[in-house]
Amino acid sequence: QVQLVESGGGSVQAGGSLRLSCVASRFYGNYRMGWFRQAPGKEREGVASRSTYGATTYADSVKGRFTVSQDNGKTILYLQMNSLNPEDTAMYYCAADPGWLPPTLLPGHYKYWGQGTQVTVSS
Repeated sequence: QVQLVESGGGSVQAGGSLRLSCVASRFYGNYRMGWFRQAPGKEREGVASRSTYGATTYADSVKGRFTVSQDNGKTILYLQMNSLNPEDTAMYYCAADPGWLPPTLLPGHYKYWGQGTQVTVSS
């Protein structure tokens, strides 16, 4: 069973930065991976996604501010978040989907999920 463990969340002031990490274990084969977030009372939304071959896609709300990357061993997924604002406050989740697939921000396309890490941005 694939396991995903997120870390790096915390509380920052508007304009600050955080880097989230997602450590993946028990991975075999190819996976696309993504970052999602869910604020209280809102639906889970895709933030950034990266395919096995390196293609990426971002939500319009984070383009130019967030960057998704992966280590060479493809076992750690990162999300560098800059210029944070209060609207970015949410629980952030890492997800993985097996296969040689393009990136996608659709939560329903992911099979495995982490437990989440909280990001809080104050004004």
